[in-house]
Amino acid sequence: MLNITTLTGRIVKTPELRKTESGKNVTNITIAVPRPFKNPNGEYETDYIECTLWAGLAETATTYCKQGDLVGIKGRLQTTQLEKENCPKITMIQLIVEKLSFLASKKQEEAE
Repeated sequence: MLNITTLTGRIVKTPELRKTESGKNVTNITIAVPRPFKNPNGEYETDYIECTLWAGLAETATTYCKQGDLVGIKGRLQTTQLEKENCPKITMIQLIVEKLSFLASKKQEEAE
């Protein structure tokens, strides 16, 4: 069985490094990925994908990446069950990043 996801998109918000209670570095980023086709109104829609980066990848992302940067991501999908009082269980899907490739900054593209 295989669980590999590859995305190319823009970072929605500049990542911030956090530490877990056990001292591990982590950051979350949202990647905006435009769909390659138009909706019935003739517009391109965008999907916003939540991604989690751990350890060295989290440090690298918070040091070098910012809002608007174009990145390539390779990772795996992971599901988490969320339970709240008086609510049904919610299944959350997130992308756990295993490789992050910096492709271009928004300012760099505007200058060209």
